[in-house]
Amino acid sequence: MAEYQGLVSARELRRHLEAEEWRIVDTRFRLADPGAGRALYDQQHIPGAVYLHLDDDLSAPVTAQSGRHPLPEPAIFASRLGAAGIDRRTQVVVYDDAGGGIASRLWWMMRWLGHRRVAVLDGGFPAWEAAGYPVTAEASSPDRRKFLARPDDGAHISVAALRRAMAQGDVLLVDAREAPRFAGETEPIDAVAGHIPAAVNLPWQCNLSEDGRLLSKDQLRALWRSRLGSRAPDQVVCMCGSGVTACLALLAMEVAGLGGARLYAGSWSEWIRDPGRPIASGPD
Repeated sequence: MAEYQGLVSARELRRHLEAEEWRIVDTRFRLADPGAGRALYDQQHIPGAVYLHLDDDLSAPVTAQSGRHPLPEPAIFASRLGAAGIDRRTQVVVYDDAGGGIASRLWWMMRWLGHRRVAVLDGGFPAWEAAGYPVTAEASSPDRRKFLARPDDGAHISVAALRRAMAQGDVLLVDAREAPRFAGETEPIDAVAGHIPAAVNLPWQCNLSEDGRLLSKDQLRALWRSRLGSRAPDQVVCMCGSGVTACLALLAMEVAGLGGARLYAGSWSEWIRDPGRPIASGPD
């Protein structure tokens, strides 16, 4: 059976909608209204889909030192996956309605725990609806399974390790926030504006076409190569505001054949917790 590890089209998902070993996960979310995603799921979703919430299921509780969406403990997250009917055999398909900006967080987290049979629905729920495929308001209640986590600590980097690596020139830090936020011209979410010195900016939306699908492999490769220069993909660290949309950047790199980059999960909202950490402004 073919495995999907990056993207899956609405057409392919429709073909496998009744497959026993496929699990669909709805991750729609609104930062300004954390209950909106669940409400959208309750109204209509892809048949068989379960819902996982960014704050409650894909993040740990926020602390005084953490960013806005800290990674949960692997065992806790593995238990949530098991409750969603997912084990090591499951082909997981994740979707949102934000070009993959939320869904890619779950995609990355599952790979972090060693599960490669996971793909993001290209174009998300809008692509599914546009194709005229079925939707339902009936909640799915899959049987609990046991998900065995095999976390890869090399998939992400701590703030202390990032500072050391940047001081030595060992990494290229790519910030996926919108250009005005990176430049410090505006900051609608976090308490401090600006960016980490020496970071470069590649907004996560640049990876998407106008219809919310990822650009083609060749387009993504050209886009990222223009940013990476001579850097190898495994020298790249991606960040954003809280470690969520940076995962879309990592997905885009993977689709482009440039896998191996790491996530700074704490991202900007963690960096600014310590006033002693340096901050820059202006374009890169």
